[in-house]
Amino acid sequence: MKTIKKLVSILLAMVMVLGLTTISLAATEEPTTGTITIDNAVINQTYTIYKIFDLVSYNFDNNAYLYKVNTNWSGFFADGAEGLDYVTIDDQGYVTWKTDANVADFAKAALAYAKGYEIESVASQKASTATVTFSGLEFGYYLVDSTLGALCGLNTTNPNVTIQEKNTEPTVDKEVQEGENWGDTNDADIGDTVNFRSTITVGKGAENIVLHDKMSAGLTFNPESVAVTVNGTLVEGNNWTLRQNVTHVEGEEATTCTFDIEFNNDYIATLAEGTKIVVTYSAVLNERAVVNNPGNPNETWLDYGDNNHTVHDTTTTYTWDFNVFKYTGNDQPLAGAKFTLSHNQDGSNPIKFISKGNNEAGFPVYRVAKENEEGTTEIVTNETGKFYLEGLDSGTYWLTETEAPAGYNQLPAPIKVTIDNDGQVHMDNGDAIETETIRVENKTGSQLPETGGIGTKLFYGLGLALVLVAAVLLITKKRLSVQK
Repeated sequence: MKTIKKLVSILLAMVMVLGLTTISLAATEEPTTGTITIDNAVINQTYTIYKIFDLVSYNFDNNAYLYKVNTNWSGFFADGAEGLDYVTIDDQGYVTWKTDANVADFAKAALAYAKGYEIESVASQKASTATVTFSGLEFGYYLVDSTLGALCGLNTTNPNVTIQEKNTEPTVDKEVQEGENWGDTNDADIGDTVNFRSTITVGKGAENIVLHDKMSAGLTFNPESVAVTVNGTLVEGNNWTLRQNVTHVEGEEATTCTFDIEFNNDYIATLAEGTKIVVTYSAVLNERAVVNNPGNPNETWLDYGDNNHTVHDTTTTYTWDFNVFKYTGNDQPLAGAKFTLSHNQDGSNPIKFISKGNNEAGFPVYRVAKENEEGTTEIVTNETGKFYLEGLDSGTYWLTETEAPAGYNQLPAPIKVTIDNDGQVHMDNGDAIETETIRVENKTGSQLPETGGIGTKLFYGLGLALVLVAAVLLITKKRLSVQK
């Protein structure tokens, strides 16, 4: 029993000695790899690290480090290369930082070299949370970049470093002008000029900003109308480039934009975070415009960073129509009635229209004429008694009958027609009503008596009747005398 107790005591002592030895070793063991952690990472952005210098010797306590150029970066530090503007390299290959060199400029130059020469990165991660960590890294001096923009983080893994993501995403807001206001929708006549405004809010560190604009077929872009301002001051044309009819691929879909505006990265870098770049431009609502819903959309979005896209912001321009039915009693259609449409109650300055022929139902269709089209102000009903007027802005109109069909009375006054901003049509001919069809009734005049006509025959009939009555009275009188 005593022997067993001695053995147990010896074993416990050995365990304690080994444990103390392990703790001592752990306390003195230095790390061999490091980590880089990015805080405030932007979800779905990709972060990439490049190793510029290898850390070949160091003394943490004395803050002494010896670096050599990583072989992937030898070209950046070759004789006459840009990298030597920031560091010196001695005969043994050791790197020393120049005291007057700017760290931020070095990072930008290194990043441009990495992308231009497709330098192999150490690792890349797509952020799924607000923190991204690269671990198991060899000690060295690293450049960190993101697809959001030039992060340009530089640090030595000794062993663990944290870099703050300070870049923010740019945004764009699209508006269309309606009167003196700006919003998401407007309405217009065919041929009207429609004004648009896209406001870009610059994000910190954002680069490669491109504004895309895609107009529907009913809008004709005017490239001469483009103006770019910041704080009300025009931005010089060398800071941005306009391109028309550019095809882009997003995912598996190809999109042809009406135009793009690409901004110079050097100019964007001069702007503070939150600066608003206002781009104004115009288009003409043309003859291919969609009448009524769904309208004529114009969508805008941004590309930025490394193939990032904002959500699309869309405005819609509407144009409206209404139809007219000319009839007499029992809804009998009347052909040959002539009308004009004007914004003036007295019918002056009538609107010009272009005839589009008849629709499938046989009704004549007229659209508003554009400025360079001759058009006609006279609208005529056919045997259906109907016609359609399309391509109209919201507002108040006056429908005037200038000539009635033969044998019918001309309307004594114009009919007031109002189109609301949502395309609802109201007719006011004494009583305002909401309607889909402007109903115009014409009444015929009555035929007057004619000399030698029905009036003479009437007198002959009356005379003959009187003669017959007299004859009957005479015969009756004679019979009564004979009887007496």
